[in-house]
Amino acid sequence: MRIGLTVFLTDRTIDPVTLAREAEARGFESLYFPEHTHIPVSRVTAPPTGDVELNDEYKRTLDPLVAIGAAVAVTERLALGTGVSLVAQHDPIVMAKQLATLDLLSGGRITLGVGFGWNHDEMAHHGVAYASRRDQAREHVLAMVELWSHDEAAFDGEYVSFGPSWSWPKPLQQPRLRTLIGGGAGPKLFAHICEYADGWFPIGGAGVREALPALHAAWQAADRIGSPEVVPFGVVADAGKLDYYRGLGCSEVVLRVNGAGRDATLRQLDELAGMTQS
Repeated sequence: MRIGLTVFLTDRTIDPVTLAREAEARGFESLYFPEHTHIPVSRVTAPPTGDVELNDEYKRTLDPLVAIGAAVAVTERLALGTGVSLVAQHDPIVMAKQLATLDLLSGGRITLGVGFGWNHDEMAHHGVAYASRRDQAREHVLAMVELWSHDEAAFDGEYVSFGPSWSWPKPLQQPRLRTLIGGGAGPKLFAHICEYADGWFPIGGAGVREALPALHAAWQAADRIGSPEVVPFGVVADAGKLDYYRGLGCSEVVLRVNGAGRDATLRQLDELAGMTQS
């Protein structure tokens, strides 16, 4: 079972270059960056954490693709990904090229973690309706796959439409980047995973055991080969949890690191490395 990390990087935390180098040096195998394009001052949507006020890190998050590019340049083995990207809020033609470029330059080390989003205000500024965000995200990913996997690509959907087009570079991973979808267990989420992804990103890692039979049944019903990946994400680490997820057959666990300055972050990495390598 691989062990990865996720950190809310901001303009006030450790930088992605130092973090990536130090994570790889300590033997961690993956690093994921979250995304919020911006946070509207209006507070129509309550914070997902249950706090009265939204944590400051949401307002100051670095762009994940730019951060990944910086990390790619200074690492050799570390897998890098979005945890998660709000793909409905992006132009899929532009994002397809960005991700393909990162995958090419990294030697095929990029994972696309997909999220549907919780912030009504943020989506509205991008012209995305909350009720249709899942359908829009689906089309964006499917359109990117067309651009990644065909020399001449076209797509005609409700939210994305373009005629026969050329787009290079192609990602090294084919026909798509490794794709994981975050969200709560249920038939709708599992239908998305089985159609256009490689596995599930259960954020926080709760309820995985109970959901596995339904996920595997949906995978088999969709005639997918093998088994879906299950990657508990943003897990607060302890040795018992790691043993538990290993026993469930999880391919990877992504541990949460609190966003902080360089020294405080490196202390967290040392503690996690000691726990996971003992």
